[in-house]
Amino acid sequence: MNDTRRLDEQLQQLHLHYIRSNYQEQANKAAEQQHPHVRYLAQLIEGEATARESRAIQRRIDNARFPVLKTLDAFQWSWPKKINRQQIQNLFRLAFISTQTNVIFIGNVGLGKTHLSIALSHTACLRGHSVLFTTAVDIINTLGGGSIRRSAQT
Repeated sequence: MNDTRRLDEQLQQLHLHYIRSNYQEQANKAAEQQHPHVRYLAQLIEGEATARESRAIQRRIDNARFPVLKTLDAFQWSWPKKINRQQIQNLFRLAFISTQTNVIFIGNVGLGKTHLSIALSHTACLRGHSVLFTTAVDIINTLGGGSIRRSAQT
């Protein structure tokens, strides 16, 4: 078995996908530019770490079950008129996570509660936290359905 094929198999087994896809091209570039071996290796490792972090973020976002993606930048601060912008923006520091505090948005329909909830949850995903997005109605339906099933089984 030649060295390249063996290396490809080992990188596949170790799940080093970025390195497997890029080591030959990076090696050629490093040789052309006369980069030291350590720099070549560091670039491959940095690329692998970046790719893994991107996949982890995408996995957290997918697992969060957002109906759509929203950001704080896209929030319309002109409506509602009486929103405490500084308080909302402060939530995006995510300090409530480390203090294990809950955040609940309460208000009438159409004020941006869902938008802010999704944006806040999305920010948490980007910063390494796992999230499951749901609404109060979904929670009530889930809990109600679960207790109905349990009652029917007994």
